[in-house]
Amino acid sequence: MATAEKIVHVSEFTNEPFIDFTKPENRTRMEEALKKVKAEFGREYPMWLNGKKVTTTEKRTSTNPSHPMEIIGVFQNATAEMARQAIEDANRYFDTWKKVSPQERAKFLFRASQIVRERKYELNALVCYEVGKTWVEADADIAETIDFLEFYGREMLRLGEPQKLVPMRGERNYLMYIPLGVGVIIPPWNFPCAIMAGLVAASLVTGNTVVLKPASDSPTIAAKFIDILFEAGIPKEAVDFITGPGGAVGDTLVTHPKTRYIGFTGSKEVGLRISELAGKTVPGQMWIKRTVLEMGGKDGIVVDEEADIDAAVEGTVQAAFGYQGQKCSACSRAIVSEKIYDTFVQKLVERTKKITVGPSDDPNNYMGPVVSQSAMKTILDYIEVGKKEGKLLTGGKRAAGDGYFIEPTIIADVAPKARLAQEEVFGPVLAVIKAKNFDQALEIANNTEFGLTGAVYSKNPEKIKKAEETFHVGNLYLNRKCTGAMVGAHPFGGFNMSGTDSKAGGKDYLLLFMQGKSIAEKVS
Repeated sequence: MATAEKIVHVSEFTNEPFIDFTKPENRTRMEEALKKVKAEFGREYPMWLNGKKVTTTEKRTSTNPSHPMEIIGVFQNATAEMARQAIEDANRYFDTWKKVSPQERAKFLFRASQIVRERKYELNALVCYEVGKTWVEADADIAETIDFLEFYGREMLRLGEPQKLVPMRGERNYLMYIPLGVGVIIPPWNFPCAIMAGLVAASLVTGNTVVLKPASDSPTIAAKFIDILFEAGIPKEAVDFITGPGGAVGDTLVTHPKTRYIGFTGSKEVGLRISELAGKTVPGQMWIKRTVLEMGGKDGIVVDEEADIDAAVEGTVQAAFGYQGQKCSACSRAIVSEKIYDTFVQKLVERTKKITVGPSDDPNNYMGPVVSQSAMKTILDYIEVGKKEGKLLTGGKRAAGDGYFIEPTIIADVAPKARLAQEEVFGPVLAVIKAKNFDQALEIANNTEFGLTGAVYSKNPEKIKKAEETFHVGNLYLNRKCTGAMVGAHPFGGFNMSGTDSKAGGKDYLLLFMQGKSIAEKVS
């Protein structure tokens, strides 16, 4: 059992404050960081396998979606054999890493948090360039990264102690949480630092070793974060960093018999494939693989006739078009009571037309590019579908510039079961759906295969109570937008095809990366 000397005393968790970019000194620092990061464009980044830098003859690149000709970083193209070896090496080092005390592992996270905090502007700038986040969105991403490190570090101090059980006469009994083994981490590009760092930090602090395969569109920020972990003192053998194609590398990592669990955030299609592959037992496998899956959403904001319409319009616009609608929590359906429908739609269009679109490193733009050419094509194809299913009110086409810019798009009078009301678009496209009344609005809100986030705007307490009971989502927001979950305050994860409801940033999250060992000793 742990001794009292090992206990680390830390302050109570608080969320990292956001940068106020209206202050001239902060704007200047951000502009300087953008210049500094741009000077590093084209740099090559190695993989880290078994504590050593590894390069390959075949390369892959990460580009700037605001200016696709600009290469952010050059990366290695791993083979399936390298992926197999990475799991073997991580499994071997697991026996060493799991013996490091939970308190010591937590200290590593706190050190990493401090380094991220010190380099916040530089990391913000990299996120701006690599995935097209605006200053404010990039800052939220890095602040959430800090929050995950701080929150999970504190949680491990709590869970790393022997857990009290119901006493048994004549016995000494307690429960301890122990790590699982090798975790394969496959994060998304849309929160390229926060979600990636959260999955890696949760894995490491609980005593597991990690093989990280970053998203193809955002490997540079992941490479920088790995360097920060090493600088914080985490042994290089505890984290393997591998870049390469999803088919050859990803599938090999998931299906390897020594892989103990997979932490994934991304599309429903890829998440289901990982679930299926992980569910098949292969020769040499001694456990049922765990999956921690965050998948898609088709999130709705219900606007009741008794709502503050202006507040509902502002919240809907922010949730639909913040980061170009590329959040699994983004509002892609506004479900509006027919009594206020016309007024709401008119105000919504007026507000949306004020949105500026352009390169994300320019703070005057509210919306930057979508992440890639393929994403842009998919979104524009969905807009064409939407034009047939409803009435295009604003937007609907590519915006000016050499980047992957799309106008914020609103399509009204969409039927509840139309494709645009059911399928995840993952772009700046909002379907507006008319409901006869509040009850029907809730039925429509629940009529997709997803169940991630949702919001309700109403001043009626009875309707709010009904929404709390019947709106079937993992994260429900009342009289506020459905994006912007904060670590600790809004544990995040959804129902149905939105994933395994893992509640990232919550008190239960680290338990997904550990197993409980109950110990009882007879005493005289």
